[in-house]
Amino acid sequence: MADPEIHQFICLSDNYGVLLREPGSGVVASIDAPKAEEVAAALAVKGWRLTHILTTHHHWDHTDGNSALKRSTGCTIIGPRGEAARVPGIDKRVGEGDTFMLGGLEVRVLDTPGHTAGHISYWLPAAKVAFVGDTLFAIGCGRVIEGTPEMMWRSLAKLRELPPDTSLYCGHEYTLANARFALTIEPENAALEARAKKVEAQRSRGEMTLPTTVALERETNPFLRPQSAAIRKRLGMEKAEDWQVFAEIRERKNRS
Repeated sequence: MADPEIHQFICLSDNYGVLLREPGSGVVASIDAPKAEEVAAALAVKGWRLTHILTTHHHWDHTDGNSALKRSTGCTIIGPRGEAARVPGIDKRVGEGDTFMLGGLEVRVLDTPGHTAGHISYWLPAAKVAFVGDTLFAIGCGRVIEGTPEMMWRSLAKLRELPPDTSLYCGHEYTLANARFALTIEPENAALEARAKKVEAQRSRGEMTLPTTVALERETNPFLRPQSAAIRKRLGMEKAEDWQVFAEIRERKNRS
C-alpha cells in the first residue's frame, strides 16, 4: 500500500488545514475544516475531490467549513460521539476504541478530552501519523477549557505513548511562543534550546513548524515531561503527582 499524501496549509490566521489522500482509492479527507473557502482552495491546488471531514472537536475554528463543504462535495463528516450535537453536519459518531477505513487506511480513534469534553484524535498506525487537534501542540498543549487538568494529562499521556516515529499534525501554529515559554520551565534542556533556535529561524522565514513527532515532543515539550527531576525541582513539586506538575505548568502558561 502506498503512503498517503498529506498537504498542510495555514487557515484563518494560525490554524492548520490538513488534507489527506489515500492513493489507492482516491479518498480525500480534510482534518477539521476551519474555513470552507480555504479548504476548497487547497483542494483545487492539489486537484483532489473531498470525500470526508474528520472533526477533532466542536470549536468553530475547526468546524466552520463543515456545512458549506458538505453541500458542495457531499462529503461524509466523522466526529466525536461526545460532541455530536455541536458538530455541524456530522454523519458518523466515533470514540475511543473505534476504527474505520479511509480507502485502504485504518484509522483508530482515541478519546483525548480536556481542551473540550469530547475531543478525539485520529491515529493511522500504518501511515505513522496522528491528527491531534488542539490537545497537543508542538512544544505545548491546548488550554484546559471544558475538562480538568487531570483529564488533560491522561490525554497527553496517551499521545505520548504512541510510537516515537509517529508524525503529529496539530491544530495551530503556536510553536515559537510555546518554545519561549518552555525555556522558562526547563532552561537546562539542551535539546529544547536547540529546537527553540531552529523554530525561531523557521518562523523568521515564514515556514511551518509542523508536523512534529512523538519522539521530539517527549524530548522537548514540558507538558509531556512532568516526570523531569529538573522541572519538579524548579517548580518545588518533587513529590507531586505527574498530573499536578502538568497542571502547574499549564497554569503558568495561561498567565504568560
